[in-house]
Amino acid sequence: MTDSTIEALNKKLDRLIEAVAHLAPPPVPETDLGEADCFVWQADPGYLEPVLKVNRVDIGLIRGVDRVRDILVDNTERFASGYAANNVLLWGARGMGKSSLVKAVHAAVNASAKLDLPLKLIEIHREDIDTLPKLMNLLKAAPYRFILFCDDLSFDHDDTSYKSLKAALEGGVEGRPANVIFYATSNRRHLLPRDMIDNERSTAINPSEAVEEKVSLSDRFGLWLGFHKCSQDEYLDMIDGYISHHDLAIDPATLRAEALEWATTRGSRSGRVAWQFTQDLAGRLGKQLKD
Repeated sequence: MTDSTIEALNKKLDRLIEAVAHLAPPPVPETDLGEADCFVWQADPGYLEPVLKVNRVDIGLIRGVDRVRDILVDNTERFASGYAANNVLLWGARGMGKSSLVKAVHAAVNASAKLDLPLKLIEIHREDIDTLPKLMNLLKAAPYRFILFCDDLSFDHDDTSYKSLKAALEGGVEGRPANVIFYATSNRRHLLPRDMIDNERSTAINPSEAVEEKVSLSDRFGLWLGFHKCSQDEYLDMIDGYISHHDLAIDPATLRAEALEWATTRGSRSGRVAWQFTQDLAGRLGKQLKD
């Protein structure tokens, strides 16, 4: 075999190796749990992506939900300290700070300086719920304690992934790891469409058992924290909190009139509407909002 033939074969082998390398899946990134306090679960390929700058507000700026705020803080502090605590479902009106409260409570508990190790917050997307067992298996041997957080959790017709969540929360053979708790937000108290529950009741051979199967998912959450539409005074109080925090100078009478007009044009009053008004006001005043 001549040298030129060997060289040609080597080039072909190099191209073949390169092509095979492109076909192989990329290696799963290593997860360093000490890198951040917040992560996002990337189900495929299966690692925790650190979030170095979290989109959240200070807990003092979340108004109109004092009772549920205190309950959630207490539950989270107990869990972070190694004591018994419940999975939590935050349900109710849109824009009233359900997800903001979870992130704010996590930050407040870590800032209390009472913990030997920081509490970790991990967001899992709704479409990745069926990978919960894989995630829990990754976390159970870690020295940290974790809040698994799913925002806007709900299930539609013919969606059976809720069964994976039921098993992962309480019903599996291993059960939920002691260092993991699950917080979810939803506009639905039972996480399933009302017409879906009614349909099960009307068509099943045993209606009561069919409905029990559907609504028992929410029973896996020991705490149900309800968020309801706020009053006008609560809405204005939210805006006052934002205005003060961000040092926006405006005449109180003008602020009240503009804030109420803003809510009227939106057709609702909520924490989200109050924040959107604050952003608009800051822009019109030519002011930067604080981080």
